[in-house]
Amino acid sequence: MKAGVGLFSALALFLLMGAVFTQRSRPKKPTIRKPSVLRPTAPQQPKQPQQPEQPEQPEPQEPTDFPPPILGPPSVYPDCPRECTCAPSYPNALNCENRNIRAIPAIPSRTHYLYLQNNYISEVTAEPFLNATEIRWVNLANNRIHRIDKKVFEKIPSLLYLYVQSNQLKEVPSGLPASLEQLRLGRNRISKIPAGAFNKMGNLTLLDLFHNKLSDSDLEKNIFKDLKSLMQLNLANNILKKMPAGVPNSLIQLFLDRNSIEDVPKDYFKGLSHLAFVRLNYNQLSNKGLPKYVFNISTLLDLQLSHNQIVSVPLINGHLEHLHLNHNAIESINGTQICPYSLEAELSDPSLVPRLRYLRLDGNHLSPPIPLDVIMCFRRLHSIVI
Repeated sequence: MKAGVGLFSALALFLLMGAVFTQRSRPKKPTIRKPSVLRPTAPQQPKQPQQPEQPEQPEPQEPTDFPPPILGPPSVYPDCPRECTCAPSYPNALNCENRNIRAIPAIPSRTHYLYLQNNYISEVTAEPFLNATEIRWVNLANNRIHRIDKKVFEKIPSLLYLYVQSNQLKEVPSGLPASLEQLRLGRNRISKIPAGAFNKMGNLTLLDLFHNKLSDSDLEKNIFKDLKSLMQLNLANNILKKMPAGVPNSLIQLFLDRNSIEDVPKDYFKGLSHLAFVRLNYNQLSNKGLPKYVFNISTLLDLQLSHNQIVSVPLINGHLEHLHLNHNAIESINGTQICPYSLEAELSDPSLVPRLRYLRLDGNHLSPPIPLDVIMCFRRLHSIVI
């Protein structure tokens, strides 16, 4: 019995020593402590040199090279440029508008009406017009034109209408044909009218120089002297400080809005026996710069003096039908003072009653109601805005 117990104890002691030997022979796994701030990361790659920041590409400016010119189907006319359209129903018209054209193509000799508006044309030279001697109408509006060769007009001596508004011209083109009836040069950068630019242009009825950079020194006294048939002159939105001198007696419409005009000479409208429409909105006019009877013109039908510095209503002629005086500094209106005839007078002839039908006075220092003497004088008034 004692021998069995001793054998068991020896076996237990042997197993215990083996376990201890095993633990000592196995290396102890090191304990990795995490740092409080830095965390272990994967091995870093070699640092690459920093690439310079690429600047943002600007938007392309017109004219661009894309899209390519629009090419239509082959025309029934062999001389029709592929960039344009030649409709059989209008054999004398060449339609090249909105076609992404950079240069004017060769114009067929049969062309009377040439439409080139809304393209990217920068220069007008004589070569495309070599055979187009019968052209009557040219529309070059809304392009990028900064120069027109005067030789162009030698090729088209019978031109009647020339539209070159919304371009980049800095002066009125030279060599304009005497046949011209309408010349539209609005929305350019014109600050110069060459001497003799309008010489012998007795057929011109409309001259539009709206929204340019013309000053008083650019309008010489005799600049308009040859325009014997001119009916409409538009010099609005320039930098004029004075009324233009020497306007033709044939004038019917004179537009001078958005300049810096301060006064109108006493006899400025004398001799303008056909003048019916005068627009002087958005200027620097005051009663000091308006002589008492300056607008007492029997032919005048529509007078616009809005957005100025006028304090009292100017005297008008009985034939005037529309009067715009809104946005001035008017504080009162007296019908007895501005009436073209005496209120006490009995008018047996109804044709003598003042013809004013529309009167605009809003934007002043007035409050309704309209004075009774104004109503009694201007009996044909249909609309009063106050």
